[in-house]
Amino acid sequence: MNYLNLDKEKTQNTVNELNILLADYHLYYQKLRNFHWNIVGKNFFDLHEKFEVMYDDAKMKVDEIAERILTLRYQPVSNYSDYLKHSNLKESESKLSDTKMIDILLDDHGKIIKQMRKTVNVADDNGDEGTIDLLGAYIGELEKTSWMLDAWRMKTNDTHPTA
Repeated sequence: MNYLNLDKEKTQNTVNELNILLADYHLYYQKLRNFHWNIVGKNFFDLHEKFEVMYDDAKMKVDEIAERILTLRYQPVSNYSDYLKHSNLKESESKLSDTKMIDILLDDHGKIIKQMRKTVNVADDNGDEGTIDLLGAYIGELEKTSWMLDAWRMKTNDTHPTA
């Protein structure tokens, strides 16, 4: 760990949080695939395409999180059974309405953002700017995606949107 000038014990704490985030992103990725494959109804075209964009992004983040763990000289969790044990997320059914899918994803976003912030705080205690920088960008992206999904599910009238 000397080449990064980080405290090994504190780095282990960061890695523990990163592995939870990795598990979260694996379940999130699979949930997006599930929703992409199983969306039906009048919003099929929009959401089928949106879910694909989202799972492509999640797949990239899975790889980047695992590579950050490797950069810190630890091994990422890599078994699906471990992901299920460590993740803050739960699997979803396949037969859901479009609005239920969005509700579930927004709930997951809140959990993922909470885990990212926790990981940033732990990394900050170790002066680990690399992890902080990586996750800071992720937080902003996921907040924006959440805003867009929330706007999609809003009911509107002629003059003003309502929640």
